[in-house]
Amino acid sequence: MTLRQAQGQPEPGRGLSRITAIDLALARKVLETEAAAILSLVDRLDHRFEKAVQILVECRGRVIVTGQGKSGIICRKIAATLSSTGTPAIFLHPADAPHGDFGVLQADDVVIALSNSGETDELLEFVKRIGARLIAMTGDLTSSLAQAADVTLDCHVSEEACPMNLVPTASTTAALALGDALAMTLLVAKGFREEDFANLHPGGRLGKRLMRVERLMHEGDAPIVRLETPMPAVMQEMSDKSLGMTCVIDNDDRLVGVITDGDLRRHMTATRHDAGGRSILELAASDLMTPNPVTINRATLAVEALRRMEERKITSIVVVGLEHQVEGVVHLHDLWRTQLF
Repeated sequence: MTLRQAQGQPEPGRGLSRITAIDLALARKVLETEAAAILSLVDRLDHRFEKAVQILVECRGRVIVTGQGKSGIICRKIAATLSSTGTPAIFLHPADAPHGDFGVLQADDVVIALSNSGETDELLEFVKRIGARLIAMTGDLTSSLAQAADVTLDCHVSEEACPMNLVPTASTTAALALGDALAMTLLVAKGFREEDFANLHPGGRLGKRLMRVERLMHEGDAPIVRLETPMPAVMQEMSDKSLGMTCVIDNDDRLVGVITDGDLRRHMTATRHDAGGRSILELAASDLMTPNPVTINRATLAVEALRRMEERKITSIVVVGLEHQVEGVVHLHDLWRTQLF
C-alpha cells in the first residue's frame, strides 16, 4: 500500500479519467436539456406574449419583479435587464413583502411574478387589492397565480436538467430566457436606442464602447483659422492649442480644410519657397491646407472615430455640424484616455 492510499488519497492519474468522462456526459446532458427547454418556448409565443409586452409599454410606474428561491435569483436578473434598457424595475422578495415591503408597490406599477408552481397567495391578494397589473410566468397554467394574472406566460419544462429531476435548472433557464425575450421585445417597442443604452452605462467597457465623441472632443478650444490667415498666425494657433493641427474655415464659418504639423514639415522639406518665390512665412492658410478633410458628427461613437483615424492614418479628426461648421476636434490622445485600445 502506498502512502497516498494509506491517507485515502487517489494515486496520481488514477480514477481521474473515469470521473471526467462521467462529468462530461452529464454536462452535455444538462446543456441539451436546458437548450431544449428554451427552444420549447418558441412555439408558445403568441397573443399572450404580445399582451404582456403591451402592458409593459403602457406602464406608467415601475416594474416589480418577484419570485422566491431560485426563481427570485432569476427575477433579480430580469429586473436588472429591464432597468438597464430603459424600463425602471426592482426586485421584491415575496417573503419580505407582507412585512412592510408591499409599500414599494403602487397602482400604476406592473408586477411580473415568477413561480414554477404558481402558488403565491399573499402576493396575489395585495396586487389585486391595490390595482396593479400582473404578468405571471409559471409552469402551471391552472395555478392561482395563472388564473389571477392579467396575462400568463407559459414557461413549463418537461424535465429539469438535474439527474434527480429536483433541482431547478431547466425551469430557471427557461424563465430567464423568457424574461430576456420580454425585455428585448420591450426595448424595441419603446424605441430604445444605442445612445440611451450609453447614457445608462457610463462606466465599464460597454460604456466606453458606446461613448459619443461629443464627450471627448475639444469644443471651446478647437484650433481654427481662416483661409486668409497668414502662416505665422497659423503656426501660433497650432502651437497654442497643442493638437498638432488647425481647422481652416471660409467666410461662412464652414470647414474647408486642415493644416497639420505634417503639412508644415513636408512643405519645408520639399522647398523653402513656393512657385512664386515666397517663403512659408509669406503664405496663407489656403496655400498649405489639405482640402476636404475627414469629418464626423458629434453623435459618432468613439470607437467609430478611432476606426476612421486608424484607417486614414491621422491623429485628429474634425467634428462638424449640419452646416459643416466646426464643433470640435477629437485627438487620438483623447481616445487613448478612454482605454478603447
